[in-house]
Amino acid sequence: MAESDKVFAGSIPKFYDTLMVPLIFEVYAADMAERVAASSPGAVLETAAGSGVVTRALAPRLDAGARYVVTDLNQPMLDYAASRQGPDSRIEWRQADALHLPFDAASFDVVCCQFGAMFFPDRIAGYAEARRVLRPGGRFVFNVWDRIEENAFADEVTHAVAAVFPHDPPRFLARTPHGYHDVALIREDLSRAGFTGIAIQTREEVSRSPSAREVATAYCQGTPLRSEIEARDASLLQLATDRAAQAIASRHGEGPVAGKIQAHVIVAAG
Repeated sequence: MAESDKVFAGSIPKFYDTLMVPLIFEVYAADMAERVAASSPGAVLETAAGSGVVTRALAPRLDAGARYVVTDLNQPMLDYAASRQGPDSRIEWRQADALHLPFDAASFDVVCCQFGAMFFPDRIAGYAEARRVLRPGGRFVFNVWDRIEENAFADEVTHAVAAVFPHDPPRFLARTPHGYHDVALIREDLSRAGFTGIAIQTREEVSRSPSAREVATAYCQGTPLRSEIEARDASLLQLATDRAAQAIASRHGEGPVAGKIQAHVIVAAG
C-alpha cells in the first residue's frame, strides 16, 4: 500500500461522504449496524470510521445507556463524521490507530470496522488489538471488498484512468480497497490473531447513482485515487474524471446507472 492510500484530506472527505457513501457504503453500513446492535452491546468500539456512515446507522439502534467510541486514524475524516452526527452524549470521538488502540483490555462488547482492514499495514496486529479490547464473548464485526472484478464501477474507473496514464497507471482501487479479498487469507490472519469462531458471508449488492458523471467524480475526486492522479499530473484530473464517466456511460447508459458491488462480511469471536 502506498502512503498516499491513507490520505483522506482537503476536499476528499466531503466528496467521499456526499458521493461515495450513498454510492457503495450505505447499504453495507445498514447491514453492519443491524449485526452489531443484534446483541444489545453495552460498549461498542468503531475503528476506521471514515466519514461516519456506520456511526449514523448504528447510534439510533444502541441502548440509551450504551457507550460508543468512534475512532479513525485520519483526523479530517473524524472531524467531518462528528459534524454530520450531531450531539449524542453516548458517543466519544477519538483519533486512534487501529493497530495501537489506546484502550484497556476487555473494554468492549463489540468492535466494528467498515472497509478499513484493507488499509491496515499489519492486519494481524490490527485483529489482535481488536481481540485484546474485546470482553469474553465479544465479537469483531468487519467487512472488506471482494476483488475489483466483482465491483463494476471501481473496475471500469480503474481501466479508464489507466488509459490516461498508460505508462504509470494509478492502481489505488485495485491495490488497496479491493486488494484484500482472499477469504482463506482473511481466515488465516484472524486465526493467527487469536480468533477461533470465524464466519464469513459474501454479499452482493447494487450500486446506484443518478448519473455516470457522479460515479466518476466520486471515485476520481472522493478517494485517494485523486491524490494518485494529481501526483502524476494535476491538470489531468478533470480529463481522467471525464474518461471514467464516458466508460461508465458506455456500459450503463446516460441516465441513472446501476452496477454490481460485492463484499465479504466477517464476524469473529475469540
